[in-house]
Amino acid sequence: MKIEWLGHATFIITSQNGTKILTDPYESEGPYGTIAHSPIKEKADIVTVSHSHSDHCHVPLHLEKEAQVIRDKINKQIKGITIRSVGSFHDSLGGKQRGSNTIFIFEVDGIKIAHFGDLGHSLDNTMLKELGPIDIALIPVGGVFTIDAKTADDIIKKLKPKITIPMHFKTPKVRFDIDGVEVFLRGKDNVERLQSAEIEISPEVLSSGPSKIIVLKYSH
Repeated sequence: MKIEWLGHATFIITSQNGTKILTDPYESEGPYGTIAHSPIKEKADIVTVSHSHSDHCHVPLHLEKEAQVIRDKINKQIKGITIRSVGSFHDSLGGKQRGSNTIFIFEVDGIKIAHFGDLGHSLDNTMLKELGPIDIALIPVGGVFTIDAKTADDIIKKLKPKITIPMHFKTPKVRFDIDGVEVFLRGKDNVERLQSAEIEISPEVLSSGPSKIIVLKYSH
């Protein structure tokens, strides 16, 4: 299985048999010009949308026609990939400020991946139980519009994924006034910084060695 970070909260997850999942596609140079990542031209079989803000829900026209787009709750298998969802909120006020958010859990080649979208609050025991065991967490860390580094750290300590990949933080391509990834990484020694946007992962890789944080370079 491969995971490629296009940028912001957008990843392409590719299974061994070639099935591709695209998460939270951004709108390049959207209405507020806040996302400077290049347009998404890749193909995908499945597209997931955590909520209806333009930096997470801009499904390219070719994918609206070609892919299965999931915007709601789900618990089913598509092309050999099991997809579940857990309802959450985009803020710490039960959605009163920014609405709802969907966390998607994918089981790909025996590996469980959680994409947290624009999660805006900590997780209680009920939600942690609903999520279940997670191997890889794709989690926002920039704060302001999502959970901040401290809350993300708390969630990771409770979930104990083998790999954490931070997303939704300040970069030269993201013009939101949010924290950079360094705030989340501060004081941590289990960090791997890759000079690549892509990582290949197998159950064997996950079973060897301690849990770690992997920082990818965006590809777009």
